[in-house]
Amino acid sequence: MTVRIQTEDFDAGAEIAALRRGNPKIGAVASFIGVVRDSNEGGAVTEMALEHYPGMTEKAIQEIVSQARARWSVLDALVIHRVGRLQPADQIVLVAVTSGHRGDAFAACEFIMDYLKTRAPFWKREATGSGSRWVEARVSDDVAAGRWRLKG
Repeated sequence: MTVRIQTEDFDAGAEIAALRRGNPKIGAVASFIGVVRDSNEGGAVTEMALEHYPGMTEKAIQEIVSQARARWSVLDALVIHRVGRLQPADQIVLVAVTSGHRGDAFAACEFIMDYLKTRAPFWKREATGSGSRWVEARVSDDVAAGRWRLKG
């Protein structure tokens, strides 16, 4: 399990190749790449600045990955999240999960991303033509994460 918070861009292909290299037990790799959009809430976005709490953020993401590994048959997982100033079309996040089977890989990858959006301490500020604004949490993100709650 690898969690990295960084300002530098990443090469998703190289990262995924390294994650699965040499493990013949891997039958599936599921991944997600988040990208900065040029618009949000009906307005143009010229830049996004992401901030985090060093140490706390990594620990929160490691806990999310651990929860995924407890629920599904995950062989390995990688989360790379960028911070700093990003432009539209820049990559923000990579989540990659390896497993013996696609169902576990897909579910774990989606779970990690849903929980990352709602439980990892990141703060986003968007620059627009009329100034900058903090990005508020979305109800739709909470709903997506809520579907993973264990019943009972």
